[in-house]
Amino acid sequence: MRFEQPLWLWLLVLVAVLVAAYLVAQRRRTKYAVRFATLPMLEKVAPVRPGWRRHAPAVAFLAALTVLTIAIARPVADVRVPRERATVLVAMDVSNSMAATDVAPNRFEVAKQAAVEFVQDLPAKFNVGLVSFARTATVVAAPSTNHQATVDAINGLELNDSTAIGDAVLTSLQAIRTIDPDDPPPSRIVLLSDGGNTAGSPIDEAAQAASSAGVPVSTIAYGTPEGTVDLDGRTIPVPADGEALQGLADATKGTFYSAESDEQLRTVYSDLQSSIGWTTESREITNLVAGIALAAALLAALASLLWFSRLP
Repeated sequence: MRFEQPLWLWLLVLVAVLVAAYLVAQRRRTKYAVRFATLPMLEKVAPVRPGWRRHAPAVAFLAALTVLTIAIARPVADVRVPRERATVLVAMDVSNSMAATDVAPNRFEVAKQAAVEFVQDLPAKFNVGLVSFARTATVVAAPSTNHQATVDAINGLELNDSTAIGDAVLTSLQAIRTIDPDDPPPSRIVLLSDGGNTAGSPIDEAAQAASSAGVPVSTIAYGTPEGTVDLDGRTIPVPADGEALQGLADATKGTFYSAESDEQLRTVYSDLQSSIGWTTESREITNLVAGIALAAALLAALASLLWFSRLP
């Protein structure tokens, strides 16, 4: 919590003085009662004391003063709120290595289904598009609020040769620029790949372009280290290059994930959906704090009236 006018918090010193004065007054009252009467006599002539109830109204009143002082200082808190608009580019690796069966039935089919669910769960007002990449990168579905078009494009993807991760980022950035260039919404690229960059632009070049454009790239390294694929009669190992993908995410202030199973991949997309769909904003909460102070003051007054027939 932060404060727009923190100097008002010095009034808490006054509250501390009032607390000290109250404690001193209570101590003197007890001291004088014991001085001028013996304890057995006090038990016979003194009325039954209300115990803790005697202090409750004063404590509630002092709490109200404390909270009211905080309200006067205009507290500001970080509040999680849903985004009203955003652009999300899903960049999917369609290289032949995605045919590996270390994730049943194979990486490609699981990745497509998880991406479909991710797109369907995004807010309806978000612009969503699809970029596929193998030897080159292609905008398969231009970003728009027509999420079904992106879903259909994902279902229609086919495998090809090589892996152009750098081109996938650069192509995604070009697609993002087409959305309201005068007032662009917040944008994010979600890139899934199971291999290293083997074609096209270097990843460092793409990361610099995304960073300059202020577009985070969240990356998913997909597949197990033991994954293999059979091509032209040869068995080729196809582990995901997590180090390169993490470097891309870190350089663009995105988030890196690693998924080695269907369940893990769906969890990753669920986390991404939550983080993209919400943002954290600083909002003044003076009214809320003032309301708490008023409630404490009313509680003090009510308790005093009910128990002692007077206001504190």
